[in-house]
Order: sequence, then C-alpha cells, then structure tokens
Amino acid sequence: MTGPHPVSAQNRIWAGLLALCLILTVLAHFCPWLRNFPAGLTLPLAEGLNLAVTPLFEAARPLGRIVAVLVETPLGLIRAGLAWAPWPAMVLAAMLIALRAVGRGFALFTGAGLLAVVGMGYWPKAMNTLALILISVPLAVVLGFALGVLAFYRPRLRPAVIAALDVMQTWPAFGYLIPLLLLFGFGPTAGLAASVVFSIPPMVRNTLVGLGDVPPAVVESALMAGARPGQLFWQARVPTALPQLLVGVNQTTMASLSMVIIIAIIGGFNDIGWEVLSAMRAAEMGRSLGAGLVIVLLAILLDRITRGLAERRDPRLPRSLSGRGLAFGFGAALLLALALSGQDLLPGDAGQRALRRLDGWLLEFVTWSAPFFAVLRNVITWGVMLPLRLGFSGSASPMVWGFALTPGVTLAYAGASAALALGLGWRRPGAGIALGFASLLFWTGLPNFPWIGVFAVIATATWRAGGAGLCLLALSGLGIAGVSGLWGAMMQSICLCAVAVLICFAAGGALGVAAAQSDRFSAVLRPVSDTLQTMPQFVFLIPALMLFRVGEFTALIAIVLYAIVPPIRYVEHGLRNVRADLVEAGRQMGTTPWQLLWQVKLPLARSSVRLGLNQTIMAALSMLVIAALVGTRELGQQVYVALSKADAGAGLVAGWIIACIALVADRMLRAPAGVQSE
Repeated sequence: MTGPHPVSAQNRIWAGLLALCLILTVLAHFCPWLRNFPAGLTLPLAEGLNLAVTPLFEAARPLGRIVAVLVETPLGLIRAGLAWAPWPAMVLAAMLIALRAVGRGFALFTGAGLLAVVGMGYWPKAMNTLALILISVPLAVVLGFALGVLAFYRPRLRPAVIAALDVMQTWPAFGYLIPLLLLFGFGPTAGLAASVVFSIPPMVRNTLVGLGDVPPAVVESALMAGARPGQLFWQARVPTALPQLLVGVNQTTMASLSMVIIIAIIGGFNDIGWEVLSAMRAAEMGRSLGAGLVIVLLAILLDRITRGLAERRDPRLPRSLSGRGLAFGFGAALLLALALSGQDLLPGDAGQRALRRLDGWLLEFVTWSAPFFAVLRNVITWGVMLPLRLGFSGSASPMVWGFALTPGVTLAYAGASAALALGLGWRRPGAGIALGFASLLFWTGLPNFPWIGVFAVIATATWRAGGAGLCLLALSGLGIAGVSGLWGAMMQSICLCAVAVLICFAAGGALGVAAAQSDRFSAVLRPVSDTLQTMPQFVFLIPALMLFRVGEFTALIAIVLYAIVPPIRYVEHGLRNVRADLVEAGRQMGTTPWQLLWQVKLPLARSSVRLGLNQTIMAALSMLVIAALVGTRELGQQVYVALSKADAGAGLVAGWIIACIALVADRMLRAPAGVQSE
C-alpha cells in the first residue's frame, strides 16, 4: 500500500488559502461585512468620472458636429442611390458578385435569399442597412490598416496597440455608445462611429499577421531590384500579404454587421436593426423573426462573398465568371436599372401579413411546447442557477431539495465534504484541495463567497499564471467593482456566465466529439454552426423571448445559443488534428474507443480545447449587455441603464469591470499548461 503523495509548495499555498476561506465563511455568520464588499468603502467613482469627462465632450462637440456632417452626407448619397436602383437590378448585380466570388450554387442562393427579402417587404430597410455597412466598413478597414502598419513598423508601439485591441474587443458594445452619444448626439453618426470602433481590431490584427508573414526572400528580392521604401511596401509586402488582409476585411465586415441593431438603439434610421428592435418591443415575434432572418442572410452573403474573394486571389483557381463577363453583367444590370427606375416594383404588404400570421403559429407552438420548456427551465433554474447563486446554505428548502437546512444537515454536509476532500487529497493533494474549494463554493454560492477570499484566490491564481501585470489587472477590476458599489452585480455576472459556459462546454463539447467521430454528423452540424456564428447577437433574444418570456433564464438561453459554437468547432478541430501515428499506437495497445477518446485524443487536443473554452467565455461575456434587455440584474444591466441615462461615468466603470473579467480569463487560459499545473 502506497503512502500519501508529497505535497508541493504550490499545494501548500492553495491549502492555506482554502483554510483562510473556510475561516472567513464561518466568521461571516457573525460578521456579515465579510460576505459582501462593505458598503462603507464605496466611493462615487462614476460621479468623479463624469466631472472629468463631461467638459472634454462639451469642448469636442463642435468637432463632432463637423464629423457628423462629413459622415451623413455620403451616407445620404449612398442611401439615395440604393433607393433609386430597382430591386431586380440589385439582385442581378449581387448574383454576379456571388458568381465571381464563390460559384454558381451560391449565386442561386443569393438570388433566392434576396427575393425572399423582397417578398417579406424588407427591401428598403435592407438597403438602408447596406448603406450603413458601405460607410462603416471602408472607414474601419482604412483606419485598421493604417494602425496595423504603424504597429508593424514601430515595434515599440506594438504592445500598447495589442493591449488597446484587447480592451476594444472585450469592452461591451453598448459601452462604446455612451461617449459617442455625448459627442455626436442621437443619430446615425454615433452609431456609425461605434460600428467603426468595434470593427477596427480584426483589421489591425490581420494586418500585423499578414505583413509579419511576408517571406524574407520577397523583401530581399525587392531590395535587390532597387525598390524604394514606398515601392517595397506597396509592390512587395502588401501584394504578398493581400490574402490575409482580405481575411481582415471579411472579419471587419462581420463585426460591423453585428452592430446593426445596437446602432438602432441610439437613433439609427429606418433599417433592419430598428425593425428587429421595434418588433421585439411590440412582442411581434413573427415580424422580429423575419427581420432577424434578413440580418442573418446579409451576414451570410457578406461573409461568403468577402471570404470567397480572399480565397480566389490564387490565379490557379478556376473562376466561374471572367472579368469581362462581370463587366458585361454589371452593364446589363445598369441598363435594367435605368429601364425600371421610377416604377414601384415592391410587392406591397403581403409579406408583412404573412409574418403576422406567423405570430399565431408561433404562439400555438409555444403553447404546445410549454410543458417541456417549463421542465427545462425548472431543472436549470432550481438545479443549477439557484444553488450556484444562493449556495446549498441558501437554497436548501423543502421546495428545492426536499428538506430544510438544520444543524444536523449542516454537520453532515461539512463531514462528507471534509472526508471526500481528505480522502482524495491523500493520493492527489491538488485534486483534494480543488474539491475542498468546490464544496465551500457550493455551500456559500458564488455571490456570497467571502470577498476577502475572492481577492486572495484571484491574486494567487493570476500571479501564478501571468505574473505581476495580470495580478494587478485582476485586482484593479475587483477593487473598482467593490468601491463603486458593483460587487454584487459583478458576482451575479460571473455566476450567470459560469452557468452559461458550463452548459455550452458540456453540450458543445459533446457535439464536437460526435462531429469528430462522424463525417456525416459533422456535415449536418456545420451549417447550423455557420448560421449561429453569423447571426447578430440581438437575434438570439427572439427565440429565447418567444419560449421563455422576460427573465434571467431567457438571458441564459440567449447567451448559450450565442456561445455554444466555439466549443463545437474547437473540440472537433482538435480531435480531427491529433497525430495519426499516436492514435494508431493507441489502437495497437488494445484501447477501446472510449479509452482512445479520453486517454489519447482529448489529452493531445488539450490546447485546442482550452482555446475553445477561452472563446466560449469571451462570447458569454460579450452577450451580457445584450441579455440585459430581457431582464437581468448584473453588470450588463448597469451598462444598459447608463446608456439610457447617457451616464458616461457609470458606463465606463461597468464596462471596465467586464473588460477586466474578459482579459483576465483570456490570459489565464492562454497561460502555458505548465505554469498552471506545476
């Protein structure tokens, strides 16, 4: 019989932290201020920020008016041009572009999809949305390209630029709107500026990658040919990096389109985003679903076309349409537009009536499926969300667990938890300590875990994973949440995201494993994942509202629908790319399929699985503010309330806390495995 496993220095530190948290939990029964951050330590951070930034916005408002005029003028011209062009000519032009970029099948899909937009009566609003995209995407591409070039040629600036990109990509989308609203006022200019700011990071990152991956031989050949610095850049580096730059254009386009509905909140005009928002407010699920499908269709078309143009840069690939044929087709589309201009070719309100009839069918489906979804809601709410929020000590009641919390139950829970943790820790000290923390967390609930213990645990974990910089970043987020009075809201946000990530990773990971094992199932799952990935965030609220109405569970479902794609894709990718020789070696050793999966493939795909977990957390956090529209009480709600009041200080404080959570989670999961487990 073997003795106990030796305890490392790291395990001693974590055991000490577990003892500290246990003592704090016991003392919190006598000193309630140990449970939540003391109200006496709060400071008026939001008011102080408002005093600092309001004069700056007031001084810059004249410049904002000038920018608004410069932006709204070309926007009006593009809108007028799109409104003048008859829809048959636009559909023909779009099909020609799809044929050139992707192929015949996608050109037919483009035509059928745009005809559906016309039939539903959303053509004018779709063209207004397209006008927004045609303004915001070029601005974001140009600015992102310029910033990426600057960071490439100035390596000293690169860390600061990358840090700024991380903050921009983790900052809540609504958080961009508050300062821009103060600068530009209500209207499309503020929305366009938010779209541009939100869409810049992908272009910057792809510019850095593209220019950095230019082979040295290309640069040396250009220099040997006598190229000047400008010629070296524009005639050697940029053409070589063009495929990666076009990927940046693709991602920038998708990011810009994802802001369409958010733009509508602060005074966008009569576009598809406003249609979705107004239909959701009126509880017309058929109309909101139809408008949401239009946004999904535009996202798919723009994604496939821009991606197709990037992939078809290789001259060896066959083209479905030559350049001369494309020019001839555009000429035919222009002649068709001139011949049909001035005629009302829209089908009237028949499509809208059909969508209203869809409301009745949806209500019938909701009524029919109510028992099943009620069971699902109760299981997740009472079995997962409530225990994680209130803990065993707060949720133990005859209604939830079938018994009341008595001293005997408390002693039994403590004894069982201690026995299991000590028994497991005898052989594996790290696992025993982890079980001890899990038992303590399950007892208190996440929001009621002693705040001093939260500071201690997070400080230790971030120091081990990323050093002093990451530790200071994490503590700054915790400290700001505490002194601003948002400690409870922050813990509620972490709790909601934890439940969503748990569900996403369990369900998405299982689907990813199944897709990796079966090519047929992967082919069926892929278009579903593509649809979920190209769907704007707001659209996920529609089915959640339809089935569950307003409430926190509705927000959870919307977050899960948005964040479930990363674990599916990354788990499947990791399993499919495990080295074939190692898999074959496992088979030759006589492993069963189950052993081969758990003991060979998943350990070898660990880096990809961790990346999937990273992206799941990022997606869940990005949905917090969107989910606030359906009734949550966490940081997302604080940002949304700040937006409704144009309170820049409150928005900046809540936004920074969310950004800190996202950045810390990202850096923790990116840390080398050895750092975390040594």
